[in-house]
Amino acid sequence: MRHLVHVSCFIPYLSNIIEYLVSCSYLIASMGLQVLWSFGLACLDVYALRIKQDLHNPVLVSLFVVGDWVTATLSLAAACSSAGIAVLYSKDLNFCSSSSHLPCGRFELSVVLAFITWFLIAISSHVMFWILATV
Repeated sequence: MRHLVHVSCFIPYLSNIIEYLVSCSYLIASMGLQVLWSFGLACLDVYALRIKQDLHNPVLVSLFVVGDWVTATLSLAAACSSAGIAVLYSKDLNFCSSSSHLPCGRFELSVVLAFITWFLIAISSHVMFWILATV
């Protein structure tokens, strides 16, 4: 019984956290995919450095280009959709001014960081495209 009292105290906070996570779940999934893709490329780079082999194979570089362009497109879509949700919460529905439990500042910060991440991914994609052109 005592355990149920503690859980029921957190249910209002839990529902706000779930709303926050649902609204930015696409952003979380997209950035998670980006982390996995970048980690995989970093592991491949470390492996290539250890065996002292060049990775300038045209098929391999074209795979890198396609992967970078896919993750860049997904990151842009996630940043734009999250920005739309942030505007909806803060301007249209006024959730940020009426509800003190919704972390609107954190959500807006995550949108800004998502756009910065997309910009850096786009630069990487263009560099990989030019490397493909030279191979």
